[in-house]
Amino acid sequence: MKRVLVCEDERPIRELLVINLKRAGYEAIEAATGEEALQVFDTTPDIAVVLLDVMLPQMDGYAVCEALRRRNETVGIIMLTARSQDREKVMALKLGADDYVTKPFSPSELLARVEALDRRVSYAPVSELTCGDFTLNLRTHTLKKGGVAIELTQVEYLMMQFFMENPDRPLSRAEILHHAWGADYYGEDKIVDVNVRRLRMKIENSASDPRHIVTVWGTGYCWRTND
Repeated sequence: MKRVLVCEDERPIRELLVINLKRAGYEAIEAATGEEALQVFDTTPDIAVVLLDVMLPQMDGYAVCEALRRRNETVGIIMLTARSQDREKVMALKLGADDYVTKPFSPSELLARVEALDRRVSYAPVSELTCGDFTLNLRTHTLKKGGVAIELTQVEYLMMQFFMENPDRPLSRAEILHHAWGADYYGEDKIVDVNVRRLRMKIENSASDPRHIVTVWGTGYCWRTND
């Protein structure tokens, strides 16, 4: 069952949204403030869509939207507001909202928008690879370890991507070479060893005693998820 977080401070509107979502087969989770919405989001897995009122007490919907987008790039966000000015809609979209609905709205129309956004989110390509302390962003080509950014060359990024897409699977030098340098590269595969050493110096606690990119003798290398 898909989860939808409903952040609306007006109780009658919130209850109406929850009833309609449950009838449509969603699990609806309620929050009356922006702070509560962020706390729920941080502690509840697999929230697909957030319905977010703009006019919230203390922390407004725009601030909540921005905070949600920093936490998750793919969650669907629909802003709810009594304002109809274009500049308000533009602001919401710039802060990361996917859609914008003006009050008063038809519950059936809003539900249709939730379902459409849910489908789009469900079929969106994976934007991050995560393993332990490591997070590789496939959109920005950036790597973080424990939240700290690690600067990579393009080849190092492609190697990390290949390793993290194939955890605990021995990869031959030829496979790594093909992925990171392309099918048209005809140089020696020793270049893989050179770049593995450089990559280990950046990501391992000890490059001389690697725990993540380990050597598989006679084959190549393996990304270990258990260190």
